[in-house]
Amino acid sequence: MAARLKKDDETWLVKPASPFTLPLLIGAALLSAGLVFYAAGSAPLAAGFAASIIIIAALMSWHRRLYPAQLSDREATPDWTVARAAAAASNIAMAVTDRAGRLVCASDLFGEWFPGYPTPPGITGDTVLTEGLSQTARAAWRDGDARLEGMTLGAMRLDVDIARTGRSEDYLLWRFTPVRQPSALDDVHRFLTGEAGRQLGEAGIMAVMIGGEGRIRAANGAFMLRAAGRIDANISGRDFASHMRVDDKGRLFLAREENGGLPLRLLQVPLRRASQQGGGQMGSGQAGAQDGPMLLLLIDEPAGGGGTSALSYIETLLSLLPFGLAMADRDGRILFVNKAFARASGLESGTKPSYPGDLVVREDQAAVADAVRRFAAGPQMSGDIAVRMRDQPDESIALSLAGVRGLGEAAVLLSLKDNSEESKLKRQVAQATKMQAIGQLAGGVAHDFNNILTAIIGHCDLMLMRHTPGDSDYDDLQQVKSNSNRAAGLTRQLLAFSRQQTLRPQILQLPDIVSDVSNLLKRLLGENVRLDVSHGRNLGALRADPGQLEQVIVNLAVNARDAMPEGGTLNIQTYAVPAAKVREMRQQILPVGDYTALRVSDTGLGIPPDILSKIFEPFFTTKELGKGTGLGLSTVYGIVKQSGGYIFAESELGRGASFVIYLPVYAGADVDLSATVQPPAHRTETWGTGTILLVEDEDMVRAVAERALTRQGYKVLTANDGEQGLEVLAAHDGIDLLISDVVMPNMDGPAMVTQARQTHPQLPVLFMSGYAEEQLRKSIDIANVAFLPKPFSVNQLAEATRDALAMRPAAAE
Repeated sequence: MAARLKKDDETWLVKPASPFTLPLLIGAALLSAGLVFYAAGSAPLAAGFAASIIIIAALMSWHRRLYPAQLSDREATPDWTVARAAAAASNIAMAVTDRAGRLVCASDLFGEWFPGYPTPPGITGDTVLTEGLSQTARAAWRDGDARLEGMTLGAMRLDVDIARTGRSEDYLLWRFTPVRQPSALDDVHRFLTGEAGRQLGEAGIMAVMIGGEGRIRAANGAFMLRAAGRIDANISGRDFASHMRVDDKGRLFLAREENGGLPLRLLQVPLRRASQQGGGQMGSGQAGAQDGPMLLLLIDEPAGGGGTSALSYIETLLSLLPFGLAMADRDGRILFVNKAFARASGLESGTKPSYPGDLVVREDQAAVADAVRRFAAGPQMSGDIAVRMRDQPDESIALSLAGVRGLGEAAVLLSLKDNSEESKLKRQVAQATKMQAIGQLAGGVAHDFNNILTAIIGHCDLMLMRHTPGDSDYDDLQQVKSNSNRAAGLTRQLLAFSRQQTLRPQILQLPDIVSDVSNLLKRLLGENVRLDVSHGRNLGALRADPGQLEQVIVNLAVNARDAMPEGGTLNIQTYAVPAAKVREMRQQILPVGDYTALRVSDTGLGIPPDILSKIFEPFFTTKELGKGTGLGLSTVYGIVKQSGGYIFAESELGRGASFVIYLPVYAGADVDLSATVQPPAHRTETWGTGTILLVEDEDMVRAVAERALTRQGYKVLTANDGEQGLEVLAAHDGIDLLISDVVMPNMDGPAMVTQARQTHPQLPVLFMSGYAEEQLRKSIDIANVAFLPKPFSVNQLAEATRDALAMRPAAAE
């Protein structure tokens, strides 16, 4: 075949010499020499002529090797059909992209896992995953190859390998490899072939794992030595029965030990795959256990054949196993527990319960006792039962039972899985789900309550306009308004927790915020608590609401003060956390990136572990009745999350608590910090003229807003919903401003404004809502609109109306 060479990013074709080239060349040279000698009669002339022919042929061959012919464009173009066929034959999910980011080739398995053949890195809708794949691809372009481990795709976990490829290395090859989840069978295989299997062999115990078809999958060295004659014998895949024999008395022997062998005692331990494990009902998997994988333990039967001596061997074996195992007799009394079982069941070292029911809660004791009796007296089978352990009554785990025979008093083998890590993950997922549900509920309640507060505050303002200080009702009205403002503060805290409050983000430095609030903190902490503040270097700028960050620091400081009733030290620390440090932390929740961190720690009493998971829930408090609303830390949680950050709590009883907040560094900080924003000129006049269309579905809010605007000199037209608002807009000319609620039945505010702008393109709009302005602006793509958060006072409504009407000349231009 032709050989392909690569030179200066060009592909060349070099055809190899034929095996007949050299003989033909020598023959031609001799023939030519003979002809010259015959014609001229001179031997030197004939020899020189033959040598010249050979030299010229050699020079031509050398020239072709130095300057091979360049491949045509068609020959140099990759044949992707070959790559697809190779990937399909190897069952590989792969894709190839060029430098322009276009998908040029993908395997069929890639299309099955990612329907529609999306172009990497945008293969899913997860923005965090897409950014991770993009960073890995950039690293592959730079370094030649890169790897992203643990990508989640539904129930699968994938490792992504990216490498440069092609003649000019102008393509990226993406390979997606599923991560094989370990199973109990893998653990047993490693156990038998590792150090533990060798120790079993030294104790005289042969161990074999067989599949449901009866073939050997793994064995320790002791079995291979006695069954096959060599400790390194390859017996995997062989029939287990072929290595055994049974005499006329029904005793079991190794087939290789024909006459001198000792009878063997066989213990069978059924092994179920992960899909059959778990907290199912009793009896699940019983039929399949007899036909599934099995661990066989072979022990020499001692003289006399007593089962008690064999039981001591079994106890020695079970004590070595890393699985939680225990044995009980026919009456349900526990005979033996290994260390793994004691650890999983919460037993103290050296203790052994009398019955399995002593390990579970009272409600499950009868079911456990009945299951032990059935497995001890019935046929040899296995199954699971869901129980709740006494030390963890809120967690349901699987207790596996298997009937055993021929082990003296032992009749039931019990297995308990240590699933503390799995339970921890379940609690974290449940906690996150609960926090999300509570946030949605809190946001909805706060939104409805804001409408009520808007009406109360508005009517108080209208009544205060008719009363002067000194009137009998003036102080009462002021008290009603003050309490309404307090209630509005509570709704803002609820909206902060649900991440639906209105933020006014700015480009800022975190140490400046800490410095601004330090004087206030010293007054709040009192004389018994010392404030210690330290700042790190090279802190990145943030984009956040400075007022909300001050609220976060104050809430954490007050919480720390209450945890130190006898005094102590409050430490506030700021420091930079670069992306490299985040990778070293191996934090699954915190994405890789640059952060500015704020740590608030105290030397107080600490937080108990059972309370630590609940501290961010709204209305949860450990303080005495009337000394706390339970919204302090939930407000902190909401503000941090709405600002794009992450918060973690760490505590140890008696050693205080620490709250660490990670806020992402703002990428455009250098540009924005150099820009100067001129504050708008403050105007105090709120009177005006013009026609205003007011659309609000809540009667009480619509009534107070109509009265307030009418007092300011405006002509007000009202409507109950968006459809009626369009009818009023069509029936009246000269409407100067549209004031509307956002969420309304039938037709909401944004939909109404979109239709109204078709006939009135320059109409200014003022939206009223209890939801966050930033959240609404992301979902409302409408130009020339203003926003007024609820609840608002009469004066705030008048100022917002004045400012919205001021947009008319700018819109007309």
